Amino acid sequence: MSVPRVPTPLRRHWVLGSRPPTALDLPLTQASALLTHLGQGARDAVAEHLLRLVGAHAPLAQCTIFAFEPGRKPSVVAVGDRSRTQALPHIAEAYVSRYHRLDGLAAVMQAEWAAAHKAGAEQPRILLHRQTGADIPHAGYRQTCYTLPQVAERLAVLALYEGRRWLSVHLYRGTEHGPFDDSAIAVVEAFAPLIVQAVRLHHTGLAVHQDLGGLLLARAVRRWPQLTQRDQDVLVALMDGLDTAALAGRLGLTASSAQTYCQRVYRKLGVAGQREMLAALLQSRG
Repeated sequence: MSVPRVPTPLRRHWVLGSRPPTALDLPLTQASALLTHLGQGARDAVAEHLLRLVGAHAPLAQCTIFAFEPGRKPSVVAVGDRSRTQALPHIAEAYVSRYHRLDGLAAVMQAEWAAAHKAGAEQPRILLHRQTGADIPHAGYRQTCYTLPQVAERLAVLALYEGRRWLSVHLYRGTEHGPFDDSAIAVVEAFAPLIVQAVRLHHTGLAVHQDLGGLLLARAVRRWPQLTQRDQDVLVALMDGLDTAALAGRLGLTASSAQTYCQRVYRKLGVAGQREMLAALLQSRG
């Protein structure tokens, strides 16, 4: 009489390198597009390009990138969505505000901290963690992050950065794709070193950009105390290189109102346009 086969337990997390990587053809144009956006003001472009790059080899629906630091609320680094739902930024914010402690990933980061810290930056310890809605007991978390956006499974790629901060790239399969199968997992594993290094560079670039932007804004407020809070919001958008249409979208304005606000800021600063504005802000006086 044959003995019934006992299914192998599903791995929930593992360290990259447990099996040979899958060979992939990497389109240079897509790789170049990803590199072009590292550390730039348009933060979500990196998540969108990772979604396209990896999704060309394994179907994916969404990508979110988070930074986790002990003792602090996680931050959203970037989000990418293949026209699935416009709610992804709100879902990501709900995750960092209410649900991140309920994520199975939290226990993985705690358990792997010492080994990841010891590995260092040159050869980071790259981890993968998978989670379905069925793995989540909390109804609100499951409903918000899996049921409503129709997510079948999430596969996270994460590594420790600067010995103190986890950067985690969450790749989501839609219900129409089904959970990650072996071939899809092999694709993500093959991309994982590129994903980790790209996100590290992106996060560093964003931090430098934000620090510089904060310094320039503080300088502007000192020099031109007549700037209102709305003026400051417009100034930040202009420093980020946004055109009128993008600025209007960020601040919830009509195109004509955005143009009016820009002209008002230029008048208060005594400049004719965006280029003169940046030159004035970079002057060391004041």
